[in-house]
Amino acid sequence: MSTFRDRPLLAVGVVSALLLLAGCTASPGASSPPTSTTVPSDSRLEEAEPAPPEGTVVATGTVLDESGEVRLCLGAIRESYPPQCDGVALDEWSWDGVDGSEASGETRWGAYAVTGTWDGERFTVTAPPALLALHDPMAPEDPTDGADGASTADELDRVQNDIAGRLGADALAVSTDRGYVWLQVVWDDGTLQDAVDAEYGEDVVIVTSALREID
Repeated sequence: MSTFRDRPLLAVGVVSALLLLAGCTASPGASSPPTSTTVPSDSRLEEAEPAPPEGTVVATGTVLDESGEVRLCLGAIRESYPPQCDGVALDEWSWDGVDGSEASGETRWGAYAVTGTWDGERFTVTAPPALLALHDPMAPEDPTDGADGASTADELDRVQNDIAGRLGADALAVSTDRGYVWLQVVWDDGTLQDAVDAEYGEDVVIVTSALREID
C-alpha cells in the first residue's frame, strides 16, 4: 500500500526494537501469532489492496497546506510548530470562505470534516468543509456487536506489535481494547479484514476505516 504516511518514522523504529526484545524474552512454550509465512505471499496483510469506495466519503482531520501542497492528516501529527504530517494528498482544496485556520510562515492548517472522493491515492474535495468543532458525525456501528474478544493480553500484544512492525505508517493507529487489536487504516472495503482474519484468526483484529461512506 502506498498511502497513510501519518505516523512518525521514529515510531517504526521503536516498534522494531520492541519486537526484537519480545523475541528475546519469550519463553520456549509461548505461542506467537501467525506471520506472513502462514498465508500465500499475495494474500499477506502488507500486500492487500482494498478497492476504493465508489461513492462520496467524509473524513475528519487536519488540513495542512505547505506552500500550496495540501494534505489531509488522518493519523498522528508530528509535534512541531507549525505541525507536520505526511497525510494523504488533498485535491480541489480552497481556503476561500473557510474559517478556523492558523498560519505560520508558508504553512496554513486547520481541523475540518472534509467531504469528497477517494481513489486509493488522493482525496478530492467535492463540498465545502465543516469546522471539526462543529461537526456532529453519526456514531459508527460496533463491528463486534458489543461482544468482547477471547484473546489474552499477551496474544494481543504480539499481534499488535507484528502488525505495527509490518505496516508501519500504513497503519493510522494500532491499539488493544476489549480483547481485540484495533487497526485503523485510511480505507478498507473488507480486503484488509479478510487478510488479518487469515493471518491471525477471526475475532482477533478489527479493521476500521478513517474514511466513511455517506452515499
